[in-house]
Amino acid sequence: MNFTNFGRYLLLLKAVFRRPEKFKIYLKAIFKQMDFIGVGSLGLIAIISTFIGAVMTLQIAFQLVSDFIPKTIIGSVNRDSSILELSPTISAIVLAGKIGSAISSEIGTMRVSEQIDALEIMGINSPGYLILPKIIAGITMVPLLVIMSMFLSITGGYIGGTLSGAVSPAEYIQGITTDFNPYTITVALIKAFVFGFIITSVPAYEGFYVKGGALEVAQASTRAVVVSCISILACDYIVTQLLL
Repeated sequence: MNFTNFGRYLLLLKAVFRRPEKFKIYLKAIFKQMDFIGVGSLGLIAIISTFIGAVMTLQIAFQLVSDFIPKTIIGSVNRDSSILELSPTISAIVLAGKIGSAISSEIGTMRVSEQIDALEIMGINSPGYLILPKIIAGITMVPLLVIMSMFLSITGGYIGGTLSGAVSPAEYIQGITTDFNPYTITVALIKAFVFGFIITSVPAYEGFYVKGGALEVAQASTRAVVVSCISILACDYIVTQLLL
């Protein structure tokens, strides 16, 4: 059964990446989706990243009780864990819940109300017209959100650590600047690119093949979020294994 779904998913992607009829219409749709996915998620990602950074700093400080380990380690551990794992993965899972359910229910409602059938009768490539702008917006905006998330997570760590007295500002800044490896940002952005593709394409697939009514649209929406989250975590492991 899962192989059937995967096959249909690949065939849908093949239809999605067919040459567009009119680039102008697609461009308008891409900018609209960029606004929804990117600008619409700024506040949520900002709040989550800042608090996760602050909590991580406090927990690392709590675990480093030895006098032999310098306090600067708190900054460097928080920096690396935020860049490599927390910012890309947690942002992606939160976005899968927010954006994934919206995409799935939007396309699912269009399917059950026969709007997709109407598009196909007019000779429009409905997968391309409905899904391609979302995928392009996803793979461009999710990496940008992840960059913002990294920055805010490290800033949140600074605020949390200094306010609680767990680490002094000078020690934290020394920690985040020593032994920095820029390659970690490359890995994080590759992850973000892959996650952006999953967050938009999997819910679109779930919504596109809905049969039934309102109840089925709701079930597809739930399934889209669950499958997206599992796919994100599986791809997270694969990308980490390949690149690190």
